[in-house]
Amino acid sequence: MKSRELIEEVKKQFYSELSDDQLKQRTKSGDLLIDNRIAWGKSYLKKGGYISFPERGHVQITEKGLNHTTSLTVRDLENDSSLFEFYKQEKDTNSIITNSKVDISYPQDLIDEGFNRIESDVKNELLLKLKSIDPYFFEKVVLRLLNKMGYGEFIETSKSNDGGIDGIINEDKLGLDKIYMQAKRFNEGKVREKDIRNFIGAMSGDINKGVFVTTSEFDDKAIEKARSAHHKIVCIDGQKLVSLMHEFNVGIQVKTTYEIKQIDEDFFDDQ
Repeated sequence: MKSRELIEEVKKQFYSELSDDQLKQRTKSGDLLIDNRIAWGKSYLKKGGYISFPERGHVQITEKGLNHTTSLTVRDLENDSSLFEFYKQEKDTNSIITNSKVDISYPQDLIDEGFNRIESDVKNELLLKLKSIDPYFFEKVVLRLLNKMGYGEFIETSKSNDGGIDGIINEDKLGLDKIYMQAKRFNEGKVREKDIRNFIGAMSGDINKGVFVTTSEFDDKAIEKARSAHHKIVCIDGQKLVSLMHEFNVGIQVKTTYEIKQIDEDFFDDQ
């Protein structure tokens, strides 16, 4: 049968209980995770001799596959002689075979794992950088981030007399609604309830939305105060802040882009 039909049939028979959100999960490269998993499973079964590719874009079960009646996992293939012999023929054997064991990690998982490690390192370094910069520049960073996120123009308040308000942001491009912003660059300690209370007290009557940003964390009472306030207060801690800066490319830049290619099954289905 066609490879694309096989993937859809596997999802229908074995993964119908998954939610729409689970079925829509994607890898770092943007592929559907479930399709990626099935495709790699198909690849390992071929290398183990359980299926074959008789023609382009098609897959067929082999005699070995027909005779295998018990459950089969990827880990089971680790001791399969056919799979081991296949990898022995690969050029870079040193990176694939170690102590007579085959590395059967999903390549996409290895890519995602490496990607996540780099991303984590960048975020940690970014947070350390934010904690070391001038407090006033930190306020500018937060305002630029909010603007990059799609909010309208912003106004920086006077440094000498901001009354607990570091900036005023237009919620939309036309400036119909406004949001107050408070930015606290802490090296140690947490944002306390009194900090939230002072922020709320500094907000004027006609503006009831606020964003409180810190390089540190909010203690439980501060979070509860923000939640119970008549005003709508959004609290952004250090981890959330660097995640947003990473997502919207504020204070960071793209260093390298890698291109991963795969077979276009639709191309061969048109023959």
